[in-house]
Amino acid sequence: MTMARETLDGSTAFRYCEELTRTRARNFWYGIRLLPSPKRRALAAVYAMSRRIDDVGDGDLPPDEKRAALDRIEASLSAIHPDSSDPVLAALGTAAVAFPIPIRAFVDLVDGVRMDVDGTEYRTFEDLLPYCRRVAGAVGRLSLGVFEANDMAAAEPLADDLGVAMQLTNILRDLREDRARERVYVPAQDLVKFHCGPEDLDPPASDRTIGLIRFEAERARQWFRRGLPLLPHLDRRSAACAGAMAGIYTRLLRRIEARPEAVLDARVSLSPGQKAWVAVRALVGVVG
Repeated sequence: MTMARETLDGSTAFRYCEELTRTRARNFWYGIRLLPSPKRRALAAVYAMSRRIDDVGDGDLPPDEKRAALDRIEASLSAIHPDSSDPVLAALGTAAVAFPIPIRAFVDLVDGVRMDVDGTEYRTFEDLLPYCRRVAGAVGRLSLGVFEANDMAAAEPLADDLGVAMQLTNILRDLREDRARERVYVPAQDLVKFHCGPEDLDPPASDRTIGLIRFEAERARQWFRRGLPLLPHLDRRSAACAGAMAGIYTRLLRRIEARPEAVLDARVSLSPGQKAWVAVRALVGVVG
């Protein structure tokens, strides 16, 4: 989306990004709104660009057109500037003046979505990990640029790991939707371990499938344990934001662990009230 130059200023660009985040990223919005205004607006700008990239991968265009669209987005990263006529580029340009946002991390996200478009297959978890780091770890690093930290060198790998944990949870939550798109993110080695094939990701869940889902859920939990030590590196409200996001995902993971078969029947989610409660708990330093 672009706007006429005479109607676009910094506040207009940020309002566009915040509204997009509020309506399209309901899980993240509960965390983002805990931030002070400058950080909230900056993180909304990060989300808006991330959403733009993800929408290409999840859209209905033919693969060649998706690749061309991703190329255009990657090229547009060099045009991020407060004076851009594109509200996302303008908001990011303004945010990048105030915060050390690693804009090049968006290239990692683009590369991750290219893996989706190319139909990349994952034989082992080690094959899947680079994908997770590109599509979610990159967002963790971009978010850290807004949060900032008392020790950025120590915090960056933790932000990356927390992003991986959330992506592994997403993979479990979206098993049904991804199967409909003929995408399988569960490593082939894990399928073999539990004597499953891709067809076992269709309902009804067998005992083998339930064992597989619980195995993948425990891996996600291990990555949360790796990434959550990020929070003490952040100021209180940034830690609350990251903690709320992580708390929503750990609660989703808990639901999946309790009823693994449910992810094959419907999308597992939390109610708005439950998400708000997680955000309140995060504000007082409780995650999960």
